Amino acid sequence: MNSHLSSCDSSANQEESQSFSLLDERIRRWIWEQQWTELRDVQEKAIQPILSGDTDVIMSSPTASGKTEAAFLPILTRILQSPAVDSIDSVYISPLKALINDQFDRLDLLCEHLNVSVSRWHGDVSQSKKKLVLEDPKGILLITPESLESLFVNHGTAIPRLFSGIKFIVIDELHSFIGSERGRQLQSLLRRLDLSINKTVPRIALSATLGDMPSVSLYLRPDKKLPCAIIQSNLNQQEIKIQVRGYHSKQILSVKSQSNESENSDYSEEGGGDRFEIAGDLYRTLRGDSNLIFANRRTEVEIYADILRRMCEENCVPNEFWPHHGSLSKDLREDVEATIKDKSRPATVVCTTTLEMGIDIGAVCSIAQVGSPPSVASLRQRLGRSGRRGQPAVIRIYIQENEINTDTPPQDRLRSDLFQTTAMIELLTRGWYEPPSDTKLHLSTLVQQILSLIAQYGGILALTAWEILCNSGPFKAVDKSTFARLLRSLASFDILMQDSEGLLLPGKKGERIVNHYSFYTAFITPEEYKLVTQEGRSIGSLPINYPLVPGVFIIFAGKRWEVVDVEIGHKIVILKPSKGGRPPKFGGAIKSIHDKIRQEMFSIYSSTIIPPYLNPCARDLFLEGRAYFKQMELNKRRIIEYSGGALVFPWRGDQVMNTLAVGMIADGYKVSMEGVALNVLNVNRDDVVDYFLNLSSKKTRSSLELASTIPNKVEEKYDQFLTEDLLDINYVSSHLSVIDTAEIIKEIVSLHLR
Repeated sequence: MNSHLSSCDSSANQEESQSFSLLDERIRRWIWEQQWTELRDVQEKAIQPILSGDTDVIMSSPTASGKTEAAFLPILTRILQSPAVDSIDSVYISPLKALINDQFDRLDLLCEHLNVSVSRWHGDVSQSKKKLVLEDPKGILLITPESLESLFVNHGTAIPRLFSGIKFIVIDELHSFIGSERGRQLQSLLRRLDLSINKTVPRIALSATLGDMPSVSLYLRPDKKLPCAIIQSNLNQQEIKIQVRGYHSKQILSVKSQSNESENSDYSEEGGGDRFEIAGDLYRTLRGDSNLIFANRRTEVEIYADILRRMCEENCVPNEFWPHHGSLSKDLREDVEATIKDKSRPATVVCTTTLEMGIDIGAVCSIAQVGSPPSVASLRQRLGRSGRRGQPAVIRIYIQENEINTDTPPQDRLRSDLFQTTAMIELLTRGWYEPPSDTKLHLSTLVQQILSLIAQYGGILALTAWEILCNSGPFKAVDKSTFARLLRSLASFDILMQDSEGLLLPGKKGERIVNHYSFYTAFITPEEYKLVTQEGRSIGSLPINYPLVPGVFIIFAGKRWEVVDVEIGHKIVILKPSKGGRPPKFGGAIKSIHDKIRQEMFSIYSSTIIPPYLNPCARDLFLEGRAYFKQMELNKRRIIEYSGGALVFPWRGDQVMNTLAVGMIADGYKVSMEGVALNVLNVNRDDVVDYFLNLSSKKTRSSLELASTIPNKVEEKYDQFLTEDLLDINYVSSHLSVIDTAEIIKEIVSLHLR
């Protein structure tokens, strides 16, 4: 065994691992039994700050680099040295139930050896096991934000007892929370937990992709009550192998399956024959190994899983391709996870973000990405699934661009998907990820947290609620005046009321909301049909607004089905196997593009360098896009004429693009956002230049003025209970950037007045 973890007291060994000796002797013995030869760098660096117990810790390290052990080896040392009495010792919070189950299996092996209890709490855990935690709290609790919310709502008075001796809170996959409703909910729950036990509990955040660490540390603890130690792994310097493959999208009326099945078995609504070309490349390249194929939509997952399965059937070989996404049943997802973990046979999983995060599926040979990645951070997260234990990380990105004809608009001639992908790769190689953006007010989530506080305490004073949630809490941008307006708005909808002593209490509608099982989620959860086979096996669910009637054919779970019956009252759809089918349409938000990505795109268009990782077709598409960029002189101007209108190219992110569009629409222009351009109808270029010149010389219009022109600003779960003025300030915080947009307007004007 390597002397790095030797128990000898030689000075050389102490220099090699200064931290190992700080771990409890029982943990050191377990490490020896696992035959570890050394601690990984992130594990070595984490021991001292976590054991100190007086600082928050952020660990940024690639997937499968040992972050979980880096957190729990010192945590368990503290638990063994000073176990809590009648209290949970530490809490692990994860965004995914599947990740909790995975971590439970890993931690249970270690903790059983140490006689430390590990418990799970989420929607799939039985009530009997949850009751055990309530009656005898101890050890480590693994939980989702929603289940922690349910504890506050249903067992509010028990919170101080359950967590009185807590030592640490671990938040896994922190990047997935930042900027979202769940993230603001989690921030609120963590603050409320500290206040409930009158103690500042150190927080340990784990992620593979974090940028701008000072902002991340502020997100982790907005009140700055503890310092924050930043730990970044040296493994971020891992070798990366990338290839971008280009394809011309073939627009055809119908692409039927090769076995000439039912006309329901086409993809005519979803695209063209290039999918078969891409699938053919995936089949030839990936078959025989373990891989992950990431698609940006669940519909695409179903399409590619279906095509690849049929390719296996047509070639008379066992199927190696399986779908994995959030609408599949838990049993099916776990079957697929087990399949790819089993390295005795090859398996490739076509997935969405469900396998982007840290569920342990072991090393895979390579990653495929169909379409431009959602973000640079997501690209890095996905890339981290391959190339473990010193091997290079391998990713192939498949980009489709439409054929160009005489009707193709200029913005589509630029091959922007390919250039966006190239920009993301270049930023990735320079170590840049999207910085955390947490400027949203999240008034919908604040409504939820007010109702949750009322449920926890049985009623609460308005000023106390504001102090907890806003004054130095996660909703600190909400001042007393705005909070009072929010309370009045909620009262007008019968969400809450105030008694004669000033206590906030739930109104009739508010009581129904809190008592509904969906209350624990801060985001909208659509009603769904449960999909069941004739044999009674549940295979997943579909949104209730998807048209399902007997005789309809669908593709789901990588297979083809016919709808036999729809039990509307029970929201159950009965299926039988079929030869025909179409992929269902799923919902889902599109990620906003950051300023830095569009600016990098502009730099690449303006350059003469050709990236070496483009295959011949991608290279041709790249040169074509750059040639059109130069032909349109977009390096010298931002506005061009097109088809009786004008196109504006700000080369900025979606928030600035949206602000420009909202302002122009408010001033009577007809504008649409079309990728990298704004399409302004029925004007000439000079009119738009004059418009921007006039804007640049006037006082900048306020963001609230702009927001007031938007007809429908209801987006999040409880926005329906906000008055128009509250919707305006909420919209501003999420979608408008007036100051940045004013700078872009000046830049555009200066270019066109030269």
